[in-house]
Amino acid sequence: MATVVRTAQNIPWWKEPTKDQWFAFLAAWLGWMLDAFDFTVFLLIMVPIAKYFHVSLLDVTAVFAITLWMRLIGGVAAGWLADRIGRKTPLMVSIAWYSVCNLLAGLAPSFMVLFLFRALLGIGMGAEWPAGAALAMENWPARSRGIMSGVLQQSWPLGFLLSSGIYGLFYNSIGWRGLLIIGILPALSIIFIFFVVKESPISIENRRKQRELRHQFKAPLFELFKPKLLANTVTAWIWLGSAFVIYYTVYGLFATHLEKDLHYSPGLVALPIVLSNAVAFVCGPFWGWVSDRIGRRWGIIIPGAIGAVVTPFYLFPSSYAMAAAAFAIQGAFAGSIYGQQPSYLSERFPTEVRATAGGLCYQGAGFWGALTGPLLTAWAIGLPGGFAMPMLYATIGASVVLVVVLLFGPETKGKVLIAEPELVAAHAVEL
Repeated sequence: MATVVRTAQNIPWWKEPTKDQWFAFLAAWLGWMLDAFDFTVFLLIMVPIAKYFHVSLLDVTAVFAITLWMRLIGGVAAGWLADRIGRKTPLMVSIAWYSVCNLLAGLAPSFMVLFLFRALLGIGMGAEWPAGAALAMENWPARSRGIMSGVLQQSWPLGFLLSSGIYGLFYNSIGWRGLLIIGILPALSIIFIFFVVKESPISIENRRKQRELRHQFKAPLFELFKPKLLANTVTAWIWLGSAFVIYYTVYGLFATHLEKDLHYSPGLVALPIVLSNAVAFVCGPFWGWVSDRIGRRWGIIIPGAIGAVVTPFYLFPSSYAMAAAAFAIQGAFAGSIYGQQPSYLSERFPTEVRATAGGLCYQGAGFWGALTGPLLTAWAIGLPGGFAMPMLYATIGASVVLVVVLLFGPETKGKVLIAEPELVAAHAVEL
């Protein structure tokens, strides 16, 4: 075994994974990036949608909130399915689901129809993450899992960058409907996943051993609330909840702040968002590299703490240039605290409940993110500076919670993900 480890350490980390491992990672990466495109494009067009349907901006932010809440249903359902039948099928279903819903939202004849399909889109969004993250992380070698977790999760800002770029370049030509309708294109990635990507060997072997041991976990959701995993589940939920509040304060409302409070054009609104997401895409893997060396928690705590300090510089700038520059810099910090979510969350839970835990904790945390838009919008109404002060308090407050809960969390750097059932002491289900 020592010889094998030394050999692996002597080759570059990117040569260690097999072709099948790279394909599995690419499938999850594509799914999350395209998921980001379909979701974030809505953040950029909330004001014109409100004007088109003659509804308040608060009504439109409610769509954003319900979409996030519906992610919990999709996340738990897909997590359960992924733990029962494998990771690949739920991933394909989720991509098809959110792509079709975005198309139908773009064709909506009324605000209520748009509301309906954006809400249903949340189910597909929620389903993609647990299946994709488990597929990618179980396949990837432990030595560089932190780096690739950063690459995987930071495909989200790449999707946001793509939606921002298309918004800035083509909104005046295709309008908000066109931006939603092109959201059907992610469905094409299903062809690649179906024909090229293989199921996670760890997941296959784990389910085989469950059958062999006659201990099959048919209700993995309930295992997460038993004494063995309860504290882990709750603290993971708080950590992810604070991260969601940060994200949907920083990225979810900044475009609205620039457009509504400062009256900037689509091009000027899009530029800092594009720059910040580009920086986040580059820096996510860097913080993953940090996590592979000093720990998963510190790869999140350090950028999270610095991000709180950066916040006032783009919310209370002396010029547009300062706001754009500071927001771009924020991509390296508050925009990069999400890179370790796939690796750290996957390593915290056993294989037999891993996808379910991912769906529950990650998408359940979205409950707090869902409240961010409506609550901060209601708070901002009537304030002289609009969204600036509510965004400042929310970002800094959530950053403090993030740092504290992670300081008391478990460290999992270097953990080997195994196929052996780890919850055999739990209740058995006769086959």
